[in-house]
Amino acid sequence: MNTSTAPAPTLATVRIGLVSTSDRASAGAYVDEGIPALRQWLGQAVRNPLHFEERLIPDEQPLIEATLIELADRAHCDLVLTTGGTGPAPRDVTPEATLAVADRLMPGFGEQMRQISLHFVPTAILSRQVGVIRGRTLILNLPGRPRAIAETLGGLKNTETGEVIAHGIFAAVPYCLDLIGAACIETIPEACQAFRPGK
Repeated sequence: MNTSTAPAPTLATVRIGLVSTSDRASAGAYVDEGIPALRQWLGQAVRNPLHFEERLIPDEQPLIEATLIELADRAHCDLVLTTGGTGPAPRDVTPEATLAVADRLMPGFGEQMRQISLHFVPTAILSRQVGVIRGRTLILNLPGRPRAIAETLGGLKNTETGEVIAHGIFAAVPYCLDLIGAACIETIPEACQAFRPGK
């Protein structure tokens, strides 16, 4: 009797760009918390091997644009996540830089992030996060605080019943990457249940 089992399929390595835009953190005035928070959340939510390309840069629109282009076109990242620089202050130019390098807009990502944040603070309507596609790369602007990063990526649940209050944006990321021809992401359901129609 043959008791051997088929080997588990090998998951593709996903290349992810992590960009924190901050004048003060990039100058060493304080320690950046955005990139570590992104890395931690992704590490516990994604089954694939992950390769990170990390950039800590000041709030300069030409530099942000050049960094996003480099990560999408030359580093061939499947996904680029930015943190910081999305408010209404004069130096908050991450959305402008992101839109400047976009081939296509994905407005639902920003809409959902603001909806999640509105459960906590009324000033969430001041956030200007956007989502775009450049080539085969999905680029998403995220909030700057670690807790807000985890909430927008993973969503909100009732702690007593487990009922979903608001879906996190990452549940839609794997299917979006499928559609644009990027790497196939498999998530860890306990952390994030990816949604693919028909599955």
